[in-house]
Amino acid sequence: MQPHQLNPVIEPQFEQVNDYIINHLGSNVPLVEKIGHYIVESGGKRLRPLLVLLAANAAGYKGDKHIPLAAIIEFIHTATLLHDDVVDNSELRRGKDTANAKWGNAPSVLVGDFLYSRAFQIMVEIGSMQIMEVISNATNVIAEGEVLQLLNTKNPDTTEDAYMQVILGKTAMLFEAATEAGAILAEASDKEREALRLYGLHLGTAFQLIDDVMDYLSTSEEMGKNVGDDLAEGKATLPLIHAMRAGNEEQRQLVRQAIRKGGLDDLQPILDTVKATGAIEYTQEKAQQEADKAIAVLADIPDSSFKETLKLLADIAVKRKS
Repeated sequence: MQPHQLNPVIEPQFEQVNDYIINHLGSNVPLVEKIGHYIVESGGKRLRPLLVLLAANAAGYKGDKHIPLAAIIEFIHTATLLHDDVVDNSELRRGKDTANAKWGNAPSVLVGDFLYSRAFQIMVEIGSMQIMEVISNATNVIAEGEVLQLLNTKNPDTTEDAYMQVILGKTAMLFEAATEAGAILAEASDKEREALRLYGLHLGTAFQLIDDVMDYLSTSEEMGKNVGDDLAEGKATLPLIHAMRAGNEEQRQLVRQAIRKGGLDDLQPILDTVKATGAIEYTQEKAQQEADKAIAVLADIPDSSFKETLKLLADIAVKRKS
């Protein structure tokens, strides 16, 4: 079951978002439209726009502006994917060739820029300066998170705190913006807005930590990208950070060297080390803690089917295989 199918009230709204996204990919430049459609229609779960819908409904929203707001969040997310794949030289995304693998780096970056600007065009139509503030701040933090990750690449001395700061920027921030913007649209109380903001923050953190785990557990088919991509790119994600901290000297040096040089020459020994040092369980536990925090803050939200779906999503986020 797809996440949007967890709530029967949300499902038709979710389909409206999909239609809205497709209808707003238009461009006078055919290649822009072609790449835009390719990446947007490539099979993602649309979790971030779903969070907009659930947050707005949970806060009692009765209008229809949550549909374009959800599309904005998806356009921004898609733009970051296009840019990420260029930075990381990725060749697979969601089990398909990346846009940069098909059309090259320059078109991918420029279409990413197009999707960013389209998102802000739609934002103007919504007409909320508060939402504009939240989303513009989020895009700024996301950009900083990507730069921070780039600086940490091939750095085996990256600390857990430093890596959690990267997660905040590159993943959790857009989750947070999605739920907070939904609350603002619904004119939620300050208490409810803060609860939904924190929910997004903790859920996004849990989601990324499980992504980190899956790079060492899943098959390529499950993940939709190449297993070991993080290691190949020299990214010191939490499983590797913990493996260096908990392992013996030989294991520590093996991981340090693998991060420094990147590539997959030592993939199997690294997989063995990650599992032997309890790094998988450690990262999963951290993710579970974040999911528990996400569920706990919903105590300040009135009971509804939407609140229950938000709780269920937090549970699914730490149990997923893809």
